[in-house]
Amino acid sequence: MLASQKQQIADLFQAALAPIVAGTELQPNVALERPRDPSHGDIACNIAMQLAKPLKKNPRELAQALVDYLLANKGDLIETAEIAGPGFINLRVAAAAKQSVVRAILKEGAAFGKGTAGAGKKVMVEFVSANPTGPLHVGHGRQGALGDALSSLLEAQGYAVTREFYYNDAGVQIGNLALSVQARAKGFKPGDAEWPEAAYNGDYIADIATDFLAKNTVSASDGAPVTASGDPDDIESIRKFAVTYLRREQDLDLQAFGVKFDNYYLESSLYTDGKVESAVQALVQAGKTYEQDGALWLRTTEYGDDKDRVMKKSDGTYTYFVPDVAYHITKWQRGYGKVINVQGSDHHGTIARVRAGLQAVGLGIPQGYPDYVLHKMVTVMKNGEEVKISKRAGSYVTVRDLIEWSAGDATNEAGERDLTRGRDAVRFFLISRKADTEFTFDVDLALSQSDENPVYYVQYAHARICSVLAQWGGDENTIDAGDLSPLTSPREAALLQKLAEYPEMLQKALDELGPHQVAFYLRDLAGELHSYYNAERVLVDDVSTKMARLALLIATRQVLRNGLALIGVSAPARM
Repeated sequence: MLASQKQQIADLFQAALAPIVAGTELQPNVALERPRDPSHGDIACNIAMQLAKPLKKNPRELAQALVDYLLANKGDLIETAEIAGPGFINLRVAAAAKQSVVRAILKEGAAFGKGTAGAGKKVMVEFVSANPTGPLHVGHGRQGALGDALSSLLEAQGYAVTREFYYNDAGVQIGNLALSVQARAKGFKPGDAEWPEAAYNGDYIADIATDFLAKNTVSASDGAPVTASGDPDDIESIRKFAVTYLRREQDLDLQAFGVKFDNYYLESSLYTDGKVESAVQALVQAGKTYEQDGALWLRTTEYGDDKDRVMKKSDGTYTYFVPDVAYHITKWQRGYGKVINVQGSDHHGTIARVRAGLQAVGLGIPQGYPDYVLHKMVTVMKNGEEVKISKRAGSYVTVRDLIEWSAGDATNEAGERDLTRGRDAVRFFLISRKADTEFTFDVDLALSQSDENPVYYVQYAHARICSVLAQWGGDENTIDAGDLSPLTSPREAALLQKLAEYPEMLQKALDELGPHQVAFYLRDLAGELHSYYNAERVLVDDVSTKMARLALLIATRQVLRNGLALIGVSAPARM
């Protein structure tokens, strides 16, 4: 049943309880649950048992008073209300109320399930945020899938969402990148005595060096074009060219993955704009720092950290969490009262110190700012074996590797290789587990056209509905869900119930910052559709039954489309 109908029933309970608790300090919280055993009804409530003791009443007598009120005021919503055991109240929702979800879906279409809780509120989701030192790896892919789906969940509740990519384009790793390209430009390769110890070994380093020597020009997202000097001794030109080159490569990775960002923020700008120094000075002026052993320390223990942390080392350089504090100050100052960071679990240790710095700076930033979604590692399996090395990247599997492998030999209508299949599989798989659990991506499973492959299973449910509608051959606009009374079989009831759960599922997924619940739901909905298809004929002779069942299928197709679109996966009409 729809959330609005559930709320109506909760309101009926509250109205029934009002005279019973009048004159007491009790404030009943009516919780409605779905019975584990469907034979007990559609809704169960134990409020009578909760209130019996403080009211000094017999729980069954209290339950009977509530049932009497419900039955007298049930309207078209409740079919039966019964008392079970020591005082449980079991309700059966009227068939027409259950069937009304089809009408709601057909009316609302792509808007079905969306809410307005976030209307007028800004939120930033920062994700991927890779160092521009190489192609995006599968961990970045998991961040991309999680962050984009989480952003869509927020938008579904009316939030104004900004997707931001933070480029870590400063620090030791960028220096190593420049030295790696310089070594290649001078003709050295991995294994040579002259090869830097901390160099990056992937083939892409040689590609950058070749383009640098050719004095090529590259440009990346919202950045100015950079032209190489072609001089192998010009380390600064090499650094700028290599960073921009790899930013462009990451843009292409994200484009292949179907992920778009609204804004890109460079770590280097925090230094050039003086924001790091300003943040440090604000903390010093707030009295939250002290000097010891030639270093500047932040009193993070005042904010729950297990020990104070060094901000500025004795050599004058800042520790890595300091620019993070400065960066998040800019988020706050840009008006983002809610920020969610999607990062790898290796960032867990920085959370306390970043939050401590933000509270200590004296800008009124709240204690839990920002929120974090941390994900664990992804293991890639192919041909029954773990894959660890990519020739292109040198030491890890890239997002584009995974997309291309998962696409197999699929082609589009023009006979060209179709990477959509690979992108769909990668995006669905990478959000199909809770972020804080390790995940094994099985390429062989992603290629499988069987019920074991979850994305195929869901997409096939959508395609199966399209096939039935094509077989019918009528005009879908003539289906207005006017008479849904024929939808009474057990399989129809189960499918109606699953459709009605969609809006609540979206809200729960957002509340728990868990977009994996969308993937779970879509698999369950596809399962109900396949079970229904196998149990009931849709194109029967009886016109009213046929039209009602077609309406149910169209509603199911719409919810499948809505859910798949939310996680960035296509809904094919044929498979």
